[in-house]
Amino acid sequence: MDLLSWLVPWEFSPTLLLCFAVAIYLFLRGQRVHRVSTARKVFFWTGLVLLYLSMHTLLDYYAERMFFMHRIQHLVLHHLGPLVLMAAYPGSVMRAGLPPAWRSALRRFNQTLPGRALIAALTNPIFVPALFVFLVIIWLIPSVQFYSMLDWRLYRVMNWSVVISGFMYWNLILDRRPSPPAAMSPGGRVISPIVTMAPQMVAGAVIAFTEKDLYPLFDLCGRAIPMEAVTDQAIGGLTMWIPAAMTEVVGLLVALKTVMRLSAKGRWGNGLAPSTRQALEAQDARNAQAAQEAHDKRGEQDVVVATQPPATAASALTSTPNKAPS
Repeated sequence: MDLLSWLVPWEFSPTLLLCFAVAIYLFLRGQRVHRVSTARKVFFWTGLVLLYLSMHTLLDYYAERMFFMHRIQHLVLHHLGPLVLMAAYPGSVMRAGLPPAWRSALRRFNQTLPGRALIAALTNPIFVPALFVFLVIIWLIPSVQFYSMLDWRLYRVMNWSVVISGFMYWNLILDRRPSPPAAMSPGGRVISPIVTMAPQMVAGAVIAFTEKDLYPLFDLCGRAIPMEAVTDQAIGGLTMWIPAAMTEVVGLLVALKTVMRLSAKGRWGNGLAPSTRQALEAQDARNAQAAQEAHDKRGEQDVVVATQPPATAASALTSTPNKAPS
């Protein structure tokens, strides 16, 4: 089998392709407004490729017929892919890539009660880590696993749920700001991976050392690779136990670096007096709001210039020599 054959989707999904296309379009368009470093671009494209390969190629076939491949798939969907992609901090870039009218509508919605409630739920420092762990454990219950692997609708719900919860979780952990405005405190970002890692490691160890076939579904459907059920199960358990835990350790180290940086600047801990720290936090919030408004305004100007005839656009740029063209 050649390499291109592996890239053929096992189950074609127009919805999945549309999501990837929209994400790519917004990120590319947002780069006209935001200056994105090479490292962030590498993280974004690497994360996107990891998610695509796990969900929309022939690897999905093996994930449906081998337990250890299924766990590797979820390692990428739940841990590695979202972690790498969110390390690019793509939110501000993609928001800047929205059409000006949509960007304004999004800003107005975020200021409404439903918008604030939605943001509070998606960034809740208790709910999000709990959901992150819950969606690992719930799909491993043998009866739940049985039906989710047989019903294509449940199977897609399972995969989408772990991807979305991964984005929510790593969005909190990788935040480099003090709290507020960040939803989770710097110390909480260090502790959270330890707390979420523990139950996953326990579940992985139990699966790895159980000598009974917990998931007979894979024998029922036919294993893609000749292998004893207990061996398949043990490799899958070890995948949860060690590689998944190591991925969370990476997130922990990033969060620890943020704590050290903020502490050195007196932005966390006892480095500054409470009144001074509060003043700095308020200034951060004002600076962030001003920067967002400036980016939105600049994006609107880019769109106006791009839609003018060539001569008009050239004259608009040359008429303001002190301003560098976007």
